[in-house]
Amino acid sequence: MSTNLQLALPGLVVEREVEWVFSEDAAEEIMVESFVHTTVMRDLVAQMLRENAKTESPLFVDATLGGGGHTEALLESSDAVRVIGFDRDPAAREAAATRLARFGDRLRIVAAPFSRLPEELAALGVARVDGLCADLGVSSPQLDDAGRGMSFRREGPIDMRMDPTSGETALELIDRLSDEELADVIFRLGDERRSRRIARSLKRALQENDLHTTLDLRRAIVRAVGPVRVGGVDPATRTFQALRIKVNAELEELETLLAVARDVLAPGAPCAIISFHSLEDRLVKQAFRVREQWNVVTKKPLGPSPEEEEANPRARSAKLRVATLPMAAEVDDGEAAPESEEP
Repeated sequence: MSTNLQLALPGLVVEREVEWVFSEDAAEEIMVESFVHTTVMRDLVAQMLRENAKTESPLFVDATLGGGGHTEALLESSDAVRVIGFDRDPAAREAAATRLARFGDRLRIVAAPFSRLPEELAALGVARVDGLCADLGVSSPQLDDAGRGMSFRREGPIDMRMDPTSGETALELIDRLSDEELADVIFRLGDERRSRRIARSLKRALQENDLHTTLDLRRAIVRAVGPVRVGGVDPATRTFQALRIKVNAELEELETLLAVARDVLAPGAPCAIISFHSLEDRLVKQAFRVREQWNVVTKKPLGPSPEEEEANPRARSAKLRVATLPMAAEVDDGEAAPESEEP
């Protein structure tokens, strides 16, 4: 008998083959526990920062340290490079500290969300940095760790926090919001047209004491909208995304990052941001289009190579945009650039 047991999610209508979506493979469990994450566009991000930095001995900020892949690439590029890495996830910080220990004091790790960049850098005595990168969204270890509750593929608590030590859980959010408020979150952040039905079903499950785990959450969604057929998108996908974004204030964090980045970057310094869905990418694109504030380096977003997409399917939706802060002498009218025909 195979040791690689796989189970179809409840609610799937099986016509021919089962859509295998859950794995109890022992090797995968080890990977999750050790916070192993395949960094998206690792070398490309490092290349864009190095090529656009205005000094040969730069100090960079990795605003989303995660497993440390982008920071590692930067530190490997030159012994003169230093990096300050930010992350609100204690597991990510611990993993990165172990992975990058060989770089010694060239790396400083800060336990904070990137919205606190100015305060945290000031506390370190840093006025300006020579470049910044951010890999937005959720990492593979966070998705795959059942204890985080970010995915319906594994049964766990309805939590979804990137920092499991603080803030409101997704279950507490569902309990606090009214039916209408919950439906609005699911519609706006998940682009889910059936948000009202889903919200009513979630609130009903909560009232009936039938909402404890991520699989309970998925069942309540399926009761509202019906099961998915094999080959289709799981009906819980959009709702899980919306709840996770709301719990972690991901769009608010990004808006703050785009605003404060101009306060912490040196003149001419690059800012490289990887987004994974249209809500994030739209914010980055709109911010970079303001000529007075940014000089766009990537006229169209860059994506992973076909080889990287094949090796890491989760990288397929990634978009990298890069812009630099104008030099002090540059003068512009501050108007937004014309809308391009890029995707």
